[in-house]
Amino acid sequence: MTTNSTTAPDLSWIGDITMAQLERNPYEPYERLRREAPLAYVPVLGSHVATTAEICREIATSPDFEAVITPAGGRTFGHPAIIGVNGDIHADLRSMVEPALQPVEVDRWIDDLVRPIARGYLAKFENDGRAELVSQYCEPVSVRSLGDLLGLQSVESDKLREWFAKLSRSFTNAAMTEDGEFANPEGFVQGDEAKAEIQATVDPLIDKWIAEPADTAISHWLHDGMPPGKTRDREYIYPTIYVYLLGAMQEPGHGMASTLAGLFSEPDQLEQVVDDPALIPRAISEGMRWTSPIWSATARISTKPVTVAGVDLPAGTPVILSYGSANHDTGVYEAPTRYDLHRPPLPHLAFGAGNHACAGIYFANHVMRIALEELFESIPNLERDTSSDVEFWGWGFRGPTSLHVAWEV
Repeated sequence: MTTNSTTAPDLSWIGDITMAQLERNPYEPYERLRREAPLAYVPVLGSHVATTAEICREIATSPDFEAVITPAGGRTFGHPAIIGVNGDIHADLRSMVEPALQPVEVDRWIDDLVRPIARGYLAKFENDGRAELVSQYCEPVSVRSLGDLLGLQSVESDKLREWFAKLSRSFTNAAMTEDGEFANPEGFVQGDEAKAEIQATVDPLIDKWIAEPADTAISHWLHDGMPPGKTRDREYIYPTIYVYLLGAMQEPGHGMASTLAGLFSEPDQLEQVVDDPALIPRAISEGMRWTSPIWSATARISTKPVTVAGVDLPAGTPVILSYGSANHDTGVYEAPTRYDLHRPPLPHLAFGAGNHACAGIYFANHVMRIALEELFESIPNLERDTSSDVEFWGWGFRGPTSLHVAWEV
């Protein structure tokens, strides 16, 4: 007589995952996680991690979960950051930031805001025959567009880029010890330095906008929806300012850089997009799926005991939603590691899901669209400089560290 038995897979390898490995190339361990343990506790992160599209979407939209900020994110942003609060506070913060980001409002000013910025940066190098697009174009256009929208015209673009880089390193300093402490406390120093500089810069502007409201996002955050003569406390809005100066600053820049890197990997598709700018939005959508800028930076926490994907989670269990992994789920996308402009237009999770989905989806997509329109119009013969590799970095936030290009002048 024979009996059928199954042996639980050996998941001890999950304990060997390191932050260095995740930052360099999270796709390898996450591919294995999707296959063997799509919802699993990852010791180095001190949290359960969701890696498939189905599980990420289920948790993001479930009434049994609410938003929570990761420990490193909470240490970086403080409370109440819009990405990690719920209930009345979340509703108030969304009501504070969303009016300026509604499509009808964005359509009114987006072209006049972004196109001159893009043309200005292009003018600095379009006759040089070569450039490094991340530092010379993608990131500057992204930070300048959002900086001007926030009211930070006086802050140099390089300083805005420095702030989001320091905040990013702090936010993704996620390694935890077995006893739940941060493995690298020094990793928050740069983020603290950036926040001190931000407050020193923004406090005088807030003082001015309290007395003299202006048509800037931060001024509206202070005043909109408040009783006459009252404003929101600056301590209340600063955590969300930090969220914007990190996530909203980096997302369009890294999204367009990843889109370009993807197109360079498929020269025929690059040529099609250059010849037909109407394809740019589709190219961006695939670029955001291919390398999601906000790769694994959001989390939820269970509000009661719940079972997800066969895993029992007690109340109060945090789960990191790895949207970058979900966007490479072979159960949804064929050959997901390949950039493919002509992939069937399936929805992706680069902007999240549920009531904490990114409020700036429309704004970010149009910043990227306008910037790429201007780039391809000015330099239609753009090619990747193959003497330099394209290296990507990041686990929480991810994008090319550099993108060297050349063209005949």
